[in-house]
Amino acid sequence: MRKRVLNIAKDNQNLYNKFDEVLVNQENLVEENKLFLGQAINDKEYMQIVKDIINNETVLEMKKYRQHYDISTFEHCLNVSYISYKICKKLKWDYKSMARAALLHDLFLYDWRNSRKELNLDGYHAFVHPKIALENASKLYDLNDKEKDIIVKHMWPVTMTLPKYKESYLITLVDKYSAIQESAQYYRKKIESKKLYKYAYIFFGLIFLRKML
Repeated sequence: MRKRVLNIAKDNQNLYNKFDEVLVNQENLVEENKLFLGQAINDKEYMQIVKDIINNETVLEMKKYRQHYDISTFEHCLNVSYISYKICKKLKWDYKSMARAALLHDLFLYDWRNSRKELNLDGYHAFVHPKIALENASKLYDLNDKEKDIIVKHMWPVTMTLPKYKESYLITLVDKYSAIQESAQYYRKKIESKKLYKYAYIFFGLIFLRKML
């Protein structure tokens, strides 16, 4: 029985080592690519489409504000923009308008975690920030009708007005997908940094060994 238990413990340790190695590799991959940001920066066509926005001082101010956990508003917008661009290009939709509008969709330039009163907003952030982003973007660029619709409708169905273009519907999905992805990345890193998965493995391993004995 002792030999059998030792063999089981050895097998479990090997399994744990493989599991740990996979997690480390995944974390390195995420850190290297920072979601889709690395791919976006290395995509020459995409960068050509948005280079004037990427280099705009007002747009770069989005780096000062957190969007989801440790992701800045700028990183989130770039993430949404590139994913939307890739999908639209594959579907043969208007990927240029999509790439540009998505990069500007959260150009509200304030910390949304502060109170409505402190920010002097006319309503809750979720409802009013698309209009604020559109106003700010319109001061910087001569937006076409599709770009305007993409920006101001990206929170649908939270905001009631129906999107006018298929690209506007798409950003509502990509925006929510990116928010979930960014949140999941944050919590996964927190869990891994605290090694909670190791403690869970040890706990369930002890229960298993106890039953074997």
